[in-house]
Amino acid sequence: MRNGSMTNVIFIHGLGQTPASWDKTVSSLSEYITADYVNLSSICKNGEVTYKNLYCAFEKYCEIVEPLNLCGISLGAILALNYAIDHTEKVWSLVLIAPQYEIPRLLLKLQNIIFFFMPKAYFQKLGFTKKEFICLVNSMLDLDFRNDLSNISCTTLVICGEKDKANRKSAIGLANSISMSDLHLIKNAGHEVNIEVPNKLAAILKSFYFSCPFLI
Repeated sequence: MRNGSMTNVIFIHGLGQTPASWDKTVSSLSEYITADYVNLSSICKNGEVTYKNLYCAFEKYCEIVEPLNLCGISLGAILALNYAIDHTEKVWSLVLIAPQYEIPRLLLKLQNIIFFFMPKAYFQKLGFTKKEFICLVNSMLDLDFRNDLSNISCTTLVICGEKDKANRKSAIGLANSISMSDLHLIKNAGHEVNIEVPNKLAAILKSFYFSCPFLI
């Protein structure tokens, strides 16, 4: 807690998730924090669904509260990382789950091939159309934050499931590149730790927010 009040945390879901993907994690944290869920499909309604437009919409969303405590997974982690680089003075704490800071082009291209063959009905429940999903992934192929990580000055926690081979190496590299950061690898967990092991994730977040010097 900070100044006797609940700490407000903005949770940013991943691609293929919805804000409800955080429910089981946050339900175990409700007495310690106030959760603010970003719905990525709702905030990105103007123009083409690209990473640039999504990030601009996320920047505007973050104007609602300051200082910011950001917690994002996968795409949400990329957005949070991007924001912390651009607005380091506004971010008090940062939790990056299954993050990437140099986009693996081959992996994203393979993901797009999978999206191409999936039925349109799958995408409807997620708020984006199939075409928008593919467009968004294509627009992320050139993202590279390697030269900007030194800009981040807030207390940071990097989390990844041990079985998440696609993101584990990146998580370790990211934690080693951010000065005030710790790394937590969750045993027997894959990519979507907020869905697979929500109680374990909640325990890690609780420990982080209570130990963060800016939040107590």
